[in-house]
Amino acid sequence: MSRQTILTAKFAKLSLAAVLFRLGIIGVVMLGAAAAFAYVAGWLSPQRLTQASLMDAFARLNGAHPGFRRNHAKGLCVSGWFDSTGAATLLSKSAILESGRVPVIGRLALASGMPMQADTSSAVRSLALRLVGPDGEEWRTGMNDIPVFPVNTAQAFYEQLLASKPLAAAAKPDPQSMKAFLDRHPETVRALSLIGSRSVTPGFADSTFNSLDAFRLVDEGGRSTPVRWAAVPLEPPVADAPGPRVSRDGNYLFDDLIAQIHQHPLQWRLMITVGQPQDPTADATLPWPADRAQIDAGTLTLDTVSSEDGGPCTDINFDPLVLPPGIEPSDDPLLSARSATYARSFTLRRAERRAKPPSAVTSKEVGDGT
Repeated sequence: MSRQTILTAKFAKLSLAAVLFRLGIIGVVMLGAAAAFAYVAGWLSPQRLTQASLMDAFARLNGAHPGFRRNHAKGLCVSGWFDSTGAATLLSKSAILESGRVPVIGRLALASGMPMQADTSSAVRSLALRLVGPDGEEWRTGMNDIPVFPVNTAQAFYEQLLASKPLAAAAKPDPQSMKAFLDRHPETVRALSLIGSRSVTPGFADSTFNSLDAFRLVDEGGRSTPVRWAAVPLEPPVADAPGPRVSRDGNYLFDDLIAQIHQHPLQWRLMITVGQPQDPTADATLPWPADRAQIDAGTLTLDTVSSEDGGPCTDINFDPLVLPPGIEPSDDPLLSARSATYARSFTLRRAERRAKPPSAVTSKEVGDGT
């Protein structure tokens, strides 16, 4: 056998070994990914909290409402733009935070999974946004008009949903179930005290919306800074009158929003609070000290409102982990839980689209022509 033949045979064996090794590595990676997916789905651990468990808890609390979001079910689409000051680029390499204007599609809504609920001043309000940068990068964020989140884990959120289920006779939660939940979660007791003492404004337009979860801004050099952000109304808010208010048609918050935005654009400042190393980033029930530095990142302007019955926000999943380069999640466990739950809710309501009845506020009432 010639030297060339021997070398060729050895090379073939080495090449085959390399191929088999690579295939083995790919197989291990695929097996690991499948195992991770199965774990997240709950297939390998029936006692784990799953997306399906949370969807079931929402249905038990709020009833079945095909085609609607499982939480924050009653809402309206809004759109406009964000004018960045560029000031946040000191901490972030995000192109969306560079000086300039980017388009925005958003949604103003009420917490709860009941799409036909009557508006009340005590209902938690939310503002979700999708900002699209010059190169197509996206930033999606969901904010609420409360200072902190009531729980700090997905498991606690699930337990809270179950404890909040109204008794058929009283139409209120079982006091014993709620007491047992609060006894197990002193962090929720503390958070609810802060939430209960917040100033409630008359409507969406003068509400401050907070990210609640912490994130991290990352600059070109890789330096990471913990932050929270808030949309602060340009006009000073006016405290609402005490006691719940309900209009005859039950849509007074949305009626006021429609009237205001038809008269003039609504505006908020995007204020980024800069955290310090000792500030908690993994617990959304804990506020940061009030003396933390803030950055005025720019102005959000919303000048168009439309019904969710065909509006631009209808098919958007406002996943808080859709982030552009320069903005990253913190170690807050609620972020991944929210992302997974939103994804499952999105999948379900897309599949139920044909069964969805008209929204509480229709296109005719909005006057958007959709």
